[in-house]
Amino acid sequence: MHQQKRQPELVEGNLPVFVFPTELLFYADDQSTHKQVLTLYNPYEFALKFKVLCTTPNKYVVADAAGAVKPQCCVDIVIRHRDVRSCHYGVIDKFRLQVSEQSQRKALGRKEVVATLLPSAKEQQKEEEEKRIKEHLTESLFFEQSFQPGLITMAILRT
Repeated sequence: MHQQKRQPELVEGNLPVFVFPTELLFYADDQSTHKQVLTLYNPYEFALKFKVLCTTPNKYVVADAAGAVKPQCCVDIVIRHRDVRSCHYGVIDKFRLQVSEQSQRKALGRKEVVATLLPSAKEQQKEEEEKRIKEHLTESLFFEQSFQPGLITMAILRT
């Protein structure tokens, strides 16, 4: 009996969407970070069309906010922060990438990417380093397990 190869029925909203990075950090004092790139991957056997939505479109310029991705290809989406003022520091904005089949209107999947404007890359690095040191210095418990037939023993090691 000959079996036909069929494409699975795609359910609205359930298709995994592959985007990198999943977070955008813009730094007010570093103009090179005011323009960033999202890469949308299409690992599927069919073409996708995409649309980029934003919670605060007045703060960003999205080059090619809609388009298509060929099967097993990717596209780069350039996002430019255009309102770098201190009143926006720490505010979390979101981008939503919606994908659908080339010939369909309904969204098959979506992925959200958060974007944050921070005052300084140097301050952010300092905070991350302090956090790493603090996590490293906190006391941790590690358990050593040894197995002997019929007997399980545990030793507690403190750092």
